[in-house]
Amino acid sequence: MTVEQGTLSEKINATVDAYVEYLTSGTAEQIADLYATDATVEDPIGADLRTTREELIEFYSIITGMDERSATLKWRKVAGDTAVFEFTLVTGTSGMKFEITPIDIMVFDADGKVTSMRAVWEQSDLKQL
Repeated sequence: MTVEQGTLSEKINATVDAYVEYLTSGTAEQIADLYATDATVEDPIGADLRTTREELIEFYSIITGMDERSATLKWRKVAGDTAVFEFTLVTGTSGMKFEITPIDIMVFDADGKVTSMRAVWEQSDLKQL
């Protein structure tokens, strides 16, 4: 999925859709491609910032390396250069399954690339299924 020409709101919506799709069936590299070169990721809020493409790929490889994974968008709000959205992510590996429903706050550049992502969740939000 690529982000095409359009208004900033359309670009943001397309990037959010691609992000959720790639969490289900994409690669860590595809997810990293949604980010601007100088983007920051703070997941969860309070964690060390990830600031390089290599750190993003390493981080998202944890999810994309799972035996099972499925992300479902619950809702989103877009205003200006910012999207806030909630999604459910179910992952499984080695016979164990986990579910988390974070709220992500993403800020975008004019091209629809993510410049900042902050994820709102805490350890108690991670449920074993």
